[in-house]
Formats: sequence, structure tokens, C-alpha cells
Amino acid sequence: MSAVEEHVTGLEQRRTEFTRFFEDAEPRLRIALSARLGQERGREAAAEALSYAWENWDRVSTMDNAVGYLYRVGQSKSRVPMRRHLWAIPDVDYPDFEPELPRALDRLSKNQRVSVVLVHGFGWSHGEVAELLGCAPPTVATHVRRALERLQRALEVTNG
Repeated sequence: MSAVEEHVTGLEQRRTEFTRFFEDAEPRLRIALSARLGQERGREAAAEALSYAWENWDRVSTMDNAVGYLYRVGQSKSRVPMRRHLWAIPDVDYPDFEPELPRALDRLSKNQRVSVVLVHGFGWSHGEVAELLGCAPPTVATHVRRALERLQRALEVTNG
């Protein structure tokens, strides 16, 4: 095999590996960054982080927690002044939608918001969120518990 053929084969292998990684990581990364930054900025941050991953694939591909690392890359690349409200209020009238929920989510700490949205909104386990945030699962459980308590107070609801 010639050097050119080896180079082309290597590029095809790199593209295949990255494509597999992208298909698995992109939805999780987009959802997590959207939970932290809001939907629009979250999508943009995920795209930036995945672009970074492609440019640095040799290093990123060897990481044990590449998605967690790219989550932090996405946050770094999204360092712009925060809008007051991260969560857009839908224009449609949803019968079971609490209109104050977006504002209540805005008032949570970033880790509480990410934890409660991923666990209760998207069905992630505490372990998956912990891996993403770089903390222990009991810490995620604390974030979720505190977030739910704050949301219940803000929305004036009780367990029942």
C-alpha cells in the first residue's frame, strides 16, 4: 500500500470513528448544554464543542469521559453575557404546561437546573449526570432534591 493510500485509509477510519462518536454524543451533549444554557445557546455550544472534538480528535478519542470534557468545552465557548431568561415560553397554549416553569428554572443554580432537567425531563440516571458534570451521583441527587424543592416553592405546588 502506498503512503497516499495509507493516508486516505487513515482519514476514512478517523471519519468513521468520529461519525460513530458524533451520533452517540451529539444528542446527549446538546440536551445537557441546552439544560444549562437555554435551547438556542445550548445547540450552538454543542456544535462548537463537537467542532472542537473533530479538530482535536486524536486527543478527544482517547478520553474516558469525552462527552463530559466537551460539555465543559461547550460552556467555555459560550461565555457571552447571559440573557435574563434562558427558557423560552411557548407561544402555544399547552393545557398541562405551567407558564411560570421557565422563570422558575431560570432561578435555579446552573447545576440544579441541569440535574433536574436531565433527570426528570430526559430520564438520565444520576450516574450519567454525575459523569457529565464531573461530580459524584450523591451530589446530583442533592442538586435534584434542592431543585425540586425550589421549583415546588416557586410554583406553589406540593407533593400529592
